[in-house]
This record gives sequence, C-alpha cells and structure tokens, in this order.
Amino acid sequence: YYTSIPGSCNFETQDQEWTTVCGLTQDPSDDFDWNISNSAVTGQTGPDTDHTPGKGQHFLYVNLSAQKEGNRARIITTKPFPASLGVCRVRFWFWMFASRQAGVLKV
Repeated sequence: YYTSIPGSCNFETQDQEWTTVCGLTQDPSDDFDWNISNSAVTGQTGPDTDHTPGKGQHFLYVNLSAQKEGNRARIITTKPFPASLGVCRVRFWFWMFASRQAGVLKV
C-alpha cells in the first residue's frame, strides 16, 4: 500500500509484491535479501506490532542466522523523489532482535 507521500509504504501487500507497490528493489549485488512477514511468522524474533494505522501487521525483515560477518542485504528506491523547498525527511521505524549476528543498520 502506497500513500501520497513519496517513498511512503506500509508493506500491507500480498507476498513479495512490496517491491513493486512500494517502489523498492532488492540490490542484485548484495549477499542476501529482505523479506516481508508479520509477527505471527517471525515469533519472538520479530516485533509484536507495527506502526501501520488500523490492522496493519506486515514489515520487512532479514534473517541473520545463516549469514557471516560482512554480508549485506540492501534495498534500493526505484521511484524518484521530487525536489522540495527546505524540507527533506527520512522517517522509518525499525526493531532489531539482539543476537550475535546482528550488525549495523545503515540508511
């Protein structure tokens, strides 16, 4: 689901359609991919809820259990962001499950 704010997406889509709906793509040169899920699937390693108003419950996640140090998962915007006058904001929510495999989140 895409709102009128450029780049805004709540990931309430079917299966892997979030890349098209949200204007994002998996980086083909990275080491592993982002996936869409909900807390019922990820269990205790995922957040209890998300920030979507109403009954939203989907989010993007990466599974680090099979990764080694230095591996990267990247998504790239495919839609251009229009120029703005004095206003430039990036806003997102994230949740990290503390584990030895957890690395760094870069935006």
